[in-house]
Amino acid sequence: MLGLPKSTEFNKRIPKQKFYDNLNVSPALKRSFIDQIKVIYWANKIAASTVNLAEGKDVTEIEVFEVKLNIPTLDEAVLKQIDREIPYHILFILEYENQFQAWIGYKEAAGSGTAAFKVNKYYHTEWMLEDELPIKLEGLNIQTVYENFVRQIAGEALQSSQTESLKESVERDKQAEGLQKQIDKLQTKIRQEKQLNRQMQMNAELKDLRKSLEALE
Repeated sequence: MLGLPKSTEFNKRIPKQKFYDNLNVSPALKRSFIDQIKVIYWANKIAASTVNLAEGKDVTEIEVFEVKLNIPTLDEAVLKQIDREIPYHILFILEYENQFQAWIGYKEAAGSGTAAFKVNKYYHTEWMLEDELPIKLEGLNIQTVYENFVRQIAGEALQSSQTESLKESVERDKQAEGLQKQIDKLQTKIRQEKQLNRQMQMNAELKDLRKSLEALE
């Protein structure tokens, strides 16, 4: 899969109930696993033992999970649950009727609690043919391979200067996303507002938000 080296192939089927057979999973999340997922394969393992690359400081392995779907959508909470259960970084390849999506979470070490990592944000491609997925094994160690996977999948959302770290790019993208939500909400309020002076006040606020968003792009 993805043209990865044969040495990385793992091809182990994982029972999906492994991820929801515990008391902490809500009935709704369990239903998403049952209804939306057909089967999960642990397709590849990218590690120092399978490729000629050193471990990274924070990323020692990347697992590639192929998730075959019953429907062309998957609840993001399903991916979060899998990420909680697996103490490594994961590249998800969703498949539905010979179309593919790549998903990956920006995963950081958890500051506290029992989880090894926390996912701050997921990025994904559109549906496309497998050989069109923009994923290439690039980097001098496992960490840079992972960071390149995130940037390849995120595309324009994480385009940045070469001096900006992946963490900084993700934080900037989250800020931009938050500003866009504020802009959309304010635009709705402006359309509904009847008083001209209040419209003018909100338009000034909207102008400031757009300037802040442009500064991040």
